[in-house]
Amino acid sequence: MTLKDHIRPVPDFPKPGILFYDISTLLAHAAAWKEAVRQLHAAVAPLKPDVLVGIESRGFLVAAPLALELGVGFVMVRKKGKLPGDTIRHSYALEYGEDTIEIQDGAVQPGQRVVVLDDLLATGGTMAAAVELIRKVGGTVAGSAYLIELSFLKGRERLAALGVPSHSLMVYDS
Repeated sequence: MTLKDHIRPVPDFPKPGILFYDISTLLAHAAAWKEAVRQLHAAVAPLKPDVLVGIESRGFLVAAPLALELGVGFVMVRKKGKLPGDTIRHSYALEYGEDTIEIQDGAVQPGQRVVVLDDLLATGGTMAAAVELIRKVGGTVAGSAYLIELSFLKGRERLAALGVPSHSLMVYDS
């Protein structure tokens, strides 16, 4: 099965000149989605994670079912103010401004092996911030994984500079 056959390209979304790769068509096709989770399992299991972290919000769709398959916990990284209880924050620079992500205090224990997942790797900015946040709470980031990678935006190189290996199921060069 070719997973790219289940990704819908949407031109000029969310703004003119952007080609958006829509995963909703993959999620809607049971056999393709099952195959995607199987391939992620094969890539992530050798990293021996204690817990998977998903980045808001489509990363939740990727990480949660994979955590069930691997028999490990699932933790959310969300934008500031979206998680209940005590949280640990990490702010990071955007092209124009700053953003902040959070994780619940105690969700990742010091020394736990973590794999971080998202639907898409582009520039790697949010993923790099999530890596820094997990390290701030004492977790060891064993790797990252994605359904889609936009290789021309060099996110993989950014994460490699942080010592984080990346695995993508589908790569687009433009």
